[in-house]
Amino acid sequence: MSRLWSPFVQHLVPYVPGEQPKGERVVKLNTNENPYGPSPLALEAIRAVTDDGLRLYPDPTGFALATAIAEPLGLAPDQVFLGNGSDEVLAHAFNAFFRDKGPVLFPDVTYSFYPTYCSLYDLPFRRLPLDSDFCLGGGQYHGPCGGIVIANPNAPTGIAVGLDVLADILRRNPDVVVLVDEAYVDFGAETATCLIGEHDNLLVVQTFSKSRSLAGLRVGFALGQQPLIEALRRIRDSFNSYPLDRLALAGAEAAWRDRDWFDQTRTRLMADRERMIVGLRAQGFEVLPSRANFVFARHPDLAGEAALAALRAQGILVRRFGQDRIADWLRISIGTAEECDLLLSATSGLLSR
Repeated sequence: MSRLWSPFVQHLVPYVPGEQPKGERVVKLNTNENPYGPSPLALEAIRAVTDDGLRLYPDPTGFALATAIAEPLGLAPDQVFLGNGSDEVLAHAFNAFFRDKGPVLFPDVTYSFYPTYCSLYDLPFRRLPLDSDFCLGGGQYHGPCGGIVIANPNAPTGIAVGLDVLADILRRNPDVVVLVDEAYVDFGAETATCLIGEHDNLLVVQTFSKSRSLAGLRVGFALGQQPLIEALRRIRDSFNSYPLDRLALAGAEAAWRDRDWFDQTRTRLMADRERMIVGLRAQGFEVLPSRANFVFARHPDLAGEAALAALRAQGILVRRFGQDRIADWLRISIGTAEECDLLLSATSGLLSR
């Protein structure tokens, strides 16, 4: 530990991202990146703004992108908050809404950045157990708390919750923010954006990283009634008033407007996902019902850590989490059809040994 650190830094446990190999040829199914590239219109838009205009600061409000996002959702631009990836948006939301209010509630198996944010901002939190099938019981989310965070679909399980459950949680908790993290919603789940008009305590967070294949551009956004968005802007503008550069704003707007590419690629991915689920189950894996761009699976004859290492030895990267409850489960991103076949061939080989 450095003697120059602030004391709280010594106790931070940072989020650990998935492995990003450097120069190594692997089948990369560990970080939920979309196997199909960005919209050609997005790439064209990015190229078009790589000119002398880069000497100027970008629009700090991102008005054109906010307007593009808002219009098809029936929202106003001032109901859209833009950030440098949805992780930054989530961090600002934890800071803006959950401080000095009591414990933040979220499931015991969910996105592992949530406890990291709580540690960063010194927020108490309480994990509520998912049921034996890893489903969320909305009835647990009531009583005094400082806020609620629900990933829908959940990560790493991939299981989605219905809007009726979310609406019930919102009604039970009218005086705290309910944050619905929809990073994977475009792969078969229902978005909660239709509930924003009825609930002033709902904040929906989405990203361009998954369904629009722009993980390398870092664009995320939040949707909610205007007072929530104003709180986020106050946090952002006290931290970094230019979070999105000109390339990101142009590329994201073009990607959002290219509905044909969006539908074509996500439909293709969902078909490959279902084929992978069938293939893994045929090999004896237990696979949870996924509405994300990954599956969560385990086999009774394979220890999670050993399976992870064996696949890594064959050049196939998947993700394993260290929690006791899910130690033998693997999260497997959906790659191209060829990559899915390679994964199924590798797991079959492990079992035959």
